[in-house]
Amino acid sequence: MRIVSVGGGPSGLYFAILMKKARPDADITIFERNRPDDTFGWGVVFSDETLGNFEREDPESMARIRASFRYWGDIETHYRGAVVTSTGHGFCGLSRKALLTILQERCRELGVTLAFQREITDLDALAREADLVLGADGVNSAVRARYAEHFRPSIDARKCKFCWLGSDQTLTAFTFLFEESEHGLFQVHAYPFEAGRSTFIVECHEDTWQRAGLANASEEDTVRFCEKLFAKHLGGHRLLTNRSVWRTFPTVSNERWHHENVVLVGDAAHTAHFSIGSGTKLAMEDAIALADTFKRLGTSDVPRALAAYEESRHVEVIKTQRAAQTSLEWFESSARYLGQDPLTFTFNLMTRSKRITFDNLRKRDPKLVDAVTARFAEAAGAPRDSLGKPPAPIFTPFTLRGMKLENRIVVSPMCQYSTNGDGVPTDWHLVHLGGRAIGGAGLVITEMTDVSPEGRITLGCTGMWDDAQEAAWKRIVDFTHRNSKAKIGIQLAHAGRKASCTKPWEGDRPLRVDEGAWEAIGPSALPFDAGWPTPRALVSADMDRLVQAFADAAIRSERAGFDLIELHFAHGYLLSSFLSPLSNHRTDEYGGSLANRARFPLAVLDAVRAAWPKDKPISVRISASDWVPSGGVTIEESVVFSRMLKERGCDLVDVSSGGNSPASKIVPGRMYQVPFAEQIRYEAGIPTMAVGAIQGADHANTVIAAERADLCALARPHLADPYLTLHAAAEYGYADQRWPDQYLAAKPRPGREAT
Repeated sequence: MRIVSVGGGPSGLYFAILMKKARPDADITIFERNRPDDTFGWGVVFSDETLGNFEREDPESMARIRASFRYWGDIETHYRGAVVTSTGHGFCGLSRKALLTILQERCRELGVTLAFQREITDLDALAREADLVLGADGVNSAVRARYAEHFRPSIDARKCKFCWLGSDQTLTAFTFLFEESEHGLFQVHAYPFEAGRSTFIVECHEDTWQRAGLANASEEDTVRFCEKLFAKHLGGHRLLTNRSVWRTFPTVSNERWHHENVVLVGDAAHTAHFSIGSGTKLAMEDAIALADTFKRLGTSDVPRALAAYEESRHVEVIKTQRAAQTSLEWFESSARYLGQDPLTFTFNLMTRSKRITFDNLRKRDPKLVDAVTARFAEAAGAPRDSLGKPPAPIFTPFTLRGMKLENRIVVSPMCQYSTNGDGVPTDWHLVHLGGRAIGGAGLVITEMTDVSPEGRITLGCTGMWDDAQEAAWKRIVDFTHRNSKAKIGIQLAHAGRKASCTKPWEGDRPLRVDEGAWEAIGPSALPFDAGWPTPRALVSADMDRLVQAFADAAIRSERAGFDLIELHFAHGYLLSSFLSPLSNHRTDEYGGSLANRARFPLAVLDAVRAAWPKDKPISVRISASDWVPSGGVTIEESVVFSRMLKERGCDLVDVSSGGNSPASKIVPGRMYQVPFAEQIRYEAGIPTMAVGAIQGADHANTVIAAERADLCALARPHLADPYLTLHAAAEYGYADQRWPDQYLAAKPRPGREAT
C-alpha cells in the first residue's frame, strides 16, 4: 500500500508512525513544504487525560515526548490588579519544534520517507498514484481547496485579532492576563513549555486592534507595544517572535472529510480555537482513529475505511468545536464582564466553554468554588443557612418588583394538551404544577395558556377566556401558595398560524376539517410549512380584538392570584411570527423594520402592563434567533427588541430561540441558548431567564454563579424529577430548603448524606 501525506505536521507524522507499525510493508511518504526545523508558534499544551491514548498507541514516541514535558496544575487569572489561582487541572506542554522532531525521528526509525521543502503541485496525479492521500497540510490546506466541491468547507473568520508570541519568562501556571488600555481590552493566553520559554498569545477585538494602530505593525512594533502594555506582568522579561503576525482565527469545518482515496486530517479538516488548547490533540486523535479504522477494516476498500473513520470522529470533533467556539466567543465579548469582581470573573472564565461546570470545578478546586459561592450569596443578600454555610447560587433569592423568589430554579412552561376540549385545566394540571411547586422550585410557570379558543395549538390546550377556566386556575394557584413557597406565573399566548393541530402523541399535524379544524391567523398569508393551512392575515380590527383579549386574560389572571404573567413572544406563535421576517411579509406599519414588526407585540405588552398590578412583574419569552443564515431574527436584533421591552415595563426576558420556520438549523447542545440570554442581559440591561438544555442543578449553578442569567428555567429535568430542587438542596447541603410537612421524614438531616 502506498500512502502519501501532504503536510508534515503532527497528524501526518503520527498517522505515518501508527500505520507503519500496523503495516510494515506500507510505502509511506510525507511531503512537507517547509524545512524539518521550521515551525510557527511556540509551545503545544495537553491535559493529563489526553496522554493515555498516546501512551497506548506508541509508547516509544510517548516516552520521548514525556521526557520533554513541563507540568503544571494551576490556572492564574490576572484581572484588575487581582490574581485568582485555580488548582487541580493538570496540564503539560512542550515546544512544537520538540514535538515535531520527536515524531520525525520516530518516522525515520520505522522507515517512513520524509521529503522536506517539497511543494506538491499536481494533487490529482498524486491521488492516482497513491492508494491513500492525507490532506494534513493545515488550516490553509491546498488539498481541501483542490477538492472543495467534495469537502464543502466552511471557514468562519472571527472578530478578534491575535498574535502568537513567545517569552523568555518561565511561567508556573496556565496564565490569563486581562489588561485594559486606552484602546480597549487586551488579553493574553500564556503557558510554559520548556525552561526559560513560554507561549504568549496576545488577543484583542478587531476594533481595539485598529484603534491601537496595530493594523500595519511590524513584528518589532508589536513586541514594543505588547512589552509596554504587559510590562508589570513580564517583570523585565522579553517577548520573542517567530513569524508573529496579527491574524484572525478561522474556524474551519467541512461537510465531508473524504473523497475517494483522499482524506483530511487535523486543521485541514477542522480547527478549534487555541483558548481550549485542542488543536494538536485533535490532530493526533485523528491519526489514531484513522489508523485504527484501517487496522479494523483492512486496506482493500479505502473509501469505505475513510467513511468509517469520518463517522467515528465526527461527533467528538463537533463537540470539541462547539466547546471551542463557545470559548472563542467568550473572549470576543470578554469586555462585557469587566464589571464583575475577580472571583466571579474567574469562575466565568473557567466555565466559559461549558466543559467545566460548577460541580466539575468543585471537584477540581473546592476552595475556589467555595469562595465564589460565598461571594455570590453575599452579593445576592442571602444569609448563611442554619448550619452557617452560604447557599449555592441557585438557592439565593431573586426579586422582581414585589415578587421575591426563594431560589433561582424555574419550572419552565410545558404544554400538557390535557384539557377536555374546553380550555379548563384539570386534575392533571393540578398534579403537574402543584407537584413541582412542592418539589421546591422558586417559580412555576403554567403551560402556554391561550387568550381565545382559536388561539389554541390543540383542543387539549388550556385557556384564560372564561369563568370556568379562571376558577380552575385559581384552585391550582391557591394550592401552590398554600402548600409551598413557590410563586406561580401564567404564560399567556395565541398560537397564530401554528394553531389547529393534533396533540403530539396523535400525530402532531394540522387538524382536518372533519376533525374540527378552525381558521389559523398570522401576520401574513404564509403557511408554517408545506401541507399546513394558509393562515388569514390579520387586519387592524383583529389586532384590536386580540389586544383586548390579552388584557382581559391578564385581569382574570390577577383575580386567580397569579404572581407573574409571561407573554409568549417565541417559537413561531402569533406574536413571535409578527417579530420574524420569515413569517411577517407585511408592507404596512406592522411589517418591514423591527420597529414595525414589534408594533403589535408591544401593543399587547402595553395593554397587559396596564391591566396588571404595578407591583407584579411581567416576563416575555422571545426567540432570540431564528437560526437561519440570513433573513431571520438575529441575536443583535433581539438585544434591541429587549431594550424596547424594558422601556415598556417588562421585568424579565425569558430567552429561547427558533420555532418560526422549519428551515431553522438549530445547533443544540448543553446550555446552548445561554449565550443569547447572557448577551441580552449585558447589552440590554435587563434581567434574563436562561432556558434550553439546562440539564439540572449543576448547569443552573454554572449559569447563575457566572452571572450569565438571573434565573434558569428547566423543562425536561422537571418532567423526570418533580422534586429536582429538593434533591439539589440535599446534594449541595442546603439545610434551609423548605420541605412539605408531609415529607419531612425524608428530608436529609444536617451532617448526613441524602439517601
